[in-house]
Amino acid sequence: MPPDTAVNDSRARHDGWRTLLRFMPYLWPAGNPALRWRIVWACLFILLSTATQLALPYLMKWAVDLMGATGPKLVQLAMLMVLGYAAGRLIQTAFDNIRNIVFERVGQDATRELAENVFGQLHRLSLRFHLARRTGEVTKTIERGTKSIDTMLYFMLFNIAPTILQLLVVAVIFYLNFGPGLVIATAVAIAAYIWVTRTITEWRTKLREQMNRLDGQALSRAVDSLLNYETVKYFSAEHREQERYAQATRAYAVAAVKSENSLGLLNIAQGLVVNLLMAGALGYTVWGWYKGQYTAGQLVFVQTYLTQLFRPLDMLGMVYRTIRQGLIDMAEMFRLLDEPQEVSDRPGAPALAIRQPSIVFENVVFGYEPDRRILKGLSFAVPAGQNFAVVGPSGAGKSTLARLLFRFYDPQEGRILIDGQDIAGVTQESLRAAIGIVPQDSVLFNDTIGYNIGYGRGDSTQEDVLSAARGAALMGLIDRLPQGFDTEVGERGLKLSGGEKQRVAIARTLVKNPPILLLDEATSALDTRTEQDILATLHRVSENRTSLSIAHRLSTIADSDRILVLNEGRLSESGTHAELLRHDGLYAEMWARQAAEAEAMIEAAAE
Repeated sequence: MPPDTAVNDSRARHDGWRTLLRFMPYLWPAGNPALRWRIVWACLFILLSTATQLALPYLMKWAVDLMGATGPKLVQLAMLMVLGYAAGRLIQTAFDNIRNIVFERVGQDATRELAENVFGQLHRLSLRFHLARRTGEVTKTIERGTKSIDTMLYFMLFNIAPTILQLLVVAVIFYLNFGPGLVIATAVAIAAYIWVTRTITEWRTKLREQMNRLDGQALSRAVDSLLNYETVKYFSAEHREQERYAQATRAYAVAAVKSENSLGLLNIAQGLVVNLLMAGALGYTVWGWYKGQYTAGQLVFVQTYLTQLFRPLDMLGMVYRTIRQGLIDMAEMFRLLDEPQEVSDRPGAPALAIRQPSIVFENVVFGYEPDRRILKGLSFAVPAGQNFAVVGPSGAGKSTLARLLFRFYDPQEGRILIDGQDIAGVTQESLRAAIGIVPQDSVLFNDTIGYNIGYGRGDSTQEDVLSAARGAALMGLIDRLPQGFDTEVGERGLKLSGGEKQRVAIARTLVKNPPILLLDEATSALDTRTEQDILATLHRVSENRTSLSIAHRLSTIADSDRILVLNEGRLSESGTHAELLRHDGLYAEMWARQAAEAEAMIEAAAE
């Protein structure tokens, strides 16, 4: 089995409250006063709900004390106290839910805006990032981050803030009714509770981080394996893939068991602190009643307040874990936002203006890694309206030209000009709008044929799609399909043949209608007959455009205006097909070799 090269990201540690501070502009949007007012109203309902809750123990205390006396009026008052207690609980519930209704839009908008920013950042990052990153892990990071935000905000605003307010008010009430002893005991118990919760939760946070990494690893392996479904079948590797996935899920299960077991330990420790305080406080009140200092109602008074305090404190462990876990998940999203953009527009960069779509490479030096140069001072020029081809042995740097033209990477030295303008000095959007490409492997969206053709331009119409389909000789296929343009092409277009996918890619480029056309070995994966049909279509498409064809099979570009021969990252030869054959250099050698291979195949087929 091949070694697993996945690396656990040690940066999964959260950034603490700095992460929360970074999220505040999303929660308090500068340009949206309506959302700000929603937050103000939500805070007001928090205060009303807390005030109502703090008043309820008084009603219960008065009711119990009245029940210890006799008389019809006292019974009526006790009944009013009980009814007031029930009404207060209903009012508190109403305040809490109105608060949630008011705040829901705020949380959802903040989550949406952050998720949209991360998604946009992913498309701004360089090809190098996406080649190195596992798709499953990226999607899981966004999923966990967005899910954690709403829950974390709810607990912070609607649990921690009211609890702190209650603690302060209850401390004052206990001091006024029972003196400093009960206040000190409550404060010590709460401090112990928080210490226990924080200590154990810190330990559990590390387990959670490990679970996140293993969960992302399992998802990544599953996505990678399913995307390469055919390859798995080719090599009868189903059991190997299942074992790789099982390794990840088993590791995740072990981490999950440790995490859940630690939760049980945390609950026991919290319960010990809480119930020791409850027993001490109630015992203290009973002793005061025995000595005649307190009434029976005050026992209920203390018990009710402590129960109200313990209810949110009981959730403190979960709240703390949720917030810490939310910070971890949010920090991962912010790391995506902080990922440096390898290729970015210069401040104030103008749009590319094309009058004569010429292409010039001037002493371009480039390597994907610093110690591995691909292009070594490459220079050539493609005049406007000309059809040039680039050929050469594998590894000569042919496909790298396409990536540099689209500015997926910037060269380390030299520059690339289009119509005399350095492409590093114009906006990427305008540059890519001026270039159309038909790649060797035309990957389509899992949507309809019409959608994939119209994708070439955002404002394309049905007429544009129909015209492009005719230009790409696709109408024969469309007419044979029962659903026509509404036919689903499947994931990556796998429901279509290689030739059909190439025609859809050509039609997509026709909808884009760019002045420069790049053909990156667009027919190398096709059979001879399909190749000739596609070549005829490409020749029609290339008319009146500047085109650069990157080819492996020399027969497909023999009629080019000029052929550039690359070898080890340098321009080895240049000329027309006939001139290069007369030169008897690398091109002539490659031509002779391919001709001999074609002749051998013909002879083998005739036998």
